[in-house]
Amino acid sequence: MNDPIFQCSPLAGYAAHKAQIDAAIMSVLDSGRYILGNQVRLFEAEFAAVMTVKCCIGVASGTDAIEMALRASGTGPGDVIFAPSHTAVATIAAIERAGGVPFLVEIDPNTFTMDPHHLERAIKTVNGGKYRRYRARAIIPVHLYGHPADMPAIMEIASQNGLVVIEDCAQAHGAALSGRNVGSWGNMGAFSFYPTKNLGALGDGGAVVTNDPDLAEKLHLLREYGWEERGISASPGINSRLDELQAAALRIKLKYLFQYNQKRIAIAEHYRRLIKENEMTLTPKPVPEIHHVYHQFVIKSDYRNQLMRFLKTENIATAIHYPKPVHLQPAYKDRVPVDPKGLPLTEEACRKILSLPMYPEMSEQQVKRVCEALNRFRPK
Repeated sequence: MNDPIFQCSPLAGYAAHKAQIDAAIMSVLDSGRYILGNQVRLFEAEFAAVMTVKCCIGVASGTDAIEMALRASGTGPGDVIFAPSHTAVATIAAIERAGGVPFLVEIDPNTFTMDPHHLERAIKTVNGGKYRRYRARAIIPVHLYGHPADMPAIMEIASQNGLVVIEDCAQAHGAALSGRNVGSWGNMGAFSFYPTKNLGALGDGGAVVTNDPDLAEKLHLLREYGWEERGISASPGINSRLDELQAAALRIKLKYLFQYNQKRIAIAEHYRRLIKENEMTLTPKPVPEIHHVYHQFVIKSDYRNQLMRFLKTENIATAIHYPKPVHLQPAYKDRVPVDPKGLPLTEEACRKILSLPMYPEMSEQQVKRVCEALNRFRPK
């Protein structure tokens, strides 16, 4: 039996920089300052510079980042937030935690991201249909699998309708569209540092980025009880703080983000060159102005489940991101509003998608082995 090929490997990411990360963690332990200290301040400045934004506010998770961005934008009960159904459920959970009403929008079947034409229709549905008792408030485009959503079109729609834009960048650290980084297009961008992300911590962590100093100030207050001075809440807030240990580890890994994204792109190029598209489709197709950072490399196949089982016999791990769209999950089905015409493209994608192994530490031999196995697959 061949050695296993993992679908992702946070351990490999830690092992690659173990000595530096261990030293950074020990420096925090020795400092005696474990919450909102120098490591967090330095990471916020460094991450903002890499993402080409003015402000970064470290928080406890990517889910918190979206919730806090919504709260900072003034979202309240009855406010409709437009988001795709093909996303991690965290996106939708954060909307409800902020008091908003998620309205789930159809995707572009090539990029798996929010389709601007369907977004326009969803906004008209809220403004002129049975949802008129609600107020359209914000759009959360998700840069899924490392591929940017169509931000020029989405920003134009937002401008025409007076809507806030909060980018969900949890899977797209360093991705860009027309030379402009994700997270810098909208009013705010929300990032996750979950261990499997392109920039992953050793536990949970997140950040909100913005070019608006007023929003940044609101976010600083929100993440720590609304304190303007310790113990005195000037406004309502929550407890959501990126801790010093995670910030220290992230500062080490941030130095290698560009290098590791290039390795992901190289792996994707190998996949595209070596995989024969007999029983599968490689998506999305490369576009010159899109800088895709391949958090995942996703294929579509009518024989997805068979293919997944076959690869398992070859000791190759795969994953389904995501097996069921949010609007069909028990917690949300028949409860959250969706496009009146349904979301057939989202549902089709979830029946066919499969994420191949993708992490920067993969060897060329491992990539070749995945491709050879895929090319041997024959459906029954």
